[in-house]
Amino acid sequence: MSKKLHLGCGTRIIPGFINVDIRQVHPEIHVDNVATLETIEDRSVELIYASHVLEHFGRYEVEKVLHCWLSKLCKGGILRLSVPNLRKVASLYLSGEYSAEQMYGFLYGGQMHDFDFHKIIFDYESLERILKQVGFSECRLWDWHITEHASYDDYSQAYLPHMEKDAGTMMSVNLEAIK
Repeated sequence: MSKKLHLGCGTRIIPGFINVDIRQVHPEIHVDNVATLETIEDRSVELIYASHVLEHFGRYEVEKVLHCWLSKLCKGGILRLSVPNLRKVASLYLSGEYSAEQMYGFLYGGQMHDFDFHKIIFDYESLERILKQVGFSECRLWDWHITEHASYDDYSQAYLPHMEKDAGTMMSVNLEAIK
């Protein structure tokens, strides 16, 4: 039976997924390092979902992490990513609509614990390029409204102004890559 992984889940537990985090902050968490996934068998996963996780790795670590995630996916498996969108952050900042301080979370992370720091930021093109370099065959945008985890509010649904999901600006790149 194929599995679905929710990487870097924190306290957001999605039923039907193996919710993986390096910290045991909820009893239903499968504790593992999402960079190595040593407890997950290769080619055993149909879907990996990682919302605002990849940016926590350095620019020289990202390819290694993506190679690991690729190895865990079965043929045709999907890597569903959400990352802060550099173009949106820059655009809203340069427009004067938002201050630098209001962009800090997207740029630098929440900084609430040792693993909550951002080390890189992407736009669609840079994320697609690295995914294809690693070996994913196809990349496409995905819509959080039509996923099995749409009812779980996370950063794949990050808008400014906050929570204005109808009229606000989507602040994430939501991209799926196919093995």
